[in-house]
Amino acid sequence: MKNRNLLYLGIALAVIVGLPIAYYLLSPLWINVEVDESFPTAMPAEVSAQATKTMSTAMAEPTKMMEEAMPEAEMKLLAQGSFYDLFHAGSGQALVYQLADGSRILRLQDFEVDNGPDLRVYLVPNDPVATSVGVDIPGAVDLGELKGNIGDQNYDIPADLDLSQFKSVVIWCEPFKVTFIAAPLVVQ
Repeated sequence: MKNRNLLYLGIALAVIVGLPIAYYLLSPLWINVEVDESFPTAMPAEVSAQATKTMSTAMAEPTKMMEEAMPEAEMKLLAQGSFYDLFHAGSGQALVYQLADGSRILRLQDFEVDNGPDLRVYLVPNDPVATSVGVDIPGAVDLGELKGNIGDQNYDIPADLDLSQFKSVVIWCEPFKVTFIAAPLVVQ
């Protein structure tokens, strides 16, 4: 009788502990997270001040034709590449932009990947990316948690990071140490 009670207790504990873990690891397989971030339009302070002045003048005299054009914020495409499958299916573009204020972003555009637990966005120093399991990628820089497995999204790139050292973007599954998909970064 005592052994049977211990068996039931062991099964109950396994279910109590195992179900949440199984849900965490398997639920991303049927749950999609869509993101639709707009493109950032950071302007340097002098451009922003000029735009405010031009708009104020136009609002004060709405019937007068303005000769001054609205100042434009300059941005530059630094690198880009298309995602290819490694251990999971995915598609879209990885685009690295330098904004007018000097900051840089990685934009995932028309992006889609199979979902998974704790997916991260990495910049890595190699292209092509090796399809290894259970091994960290040497020299990888983590840009943060993947915001969604579908849709356009932006990730800040640290100002002190030397982009010339990175050749690919990887969507990485942290718990299983698996590369889902990757995109080469071709300098423009």
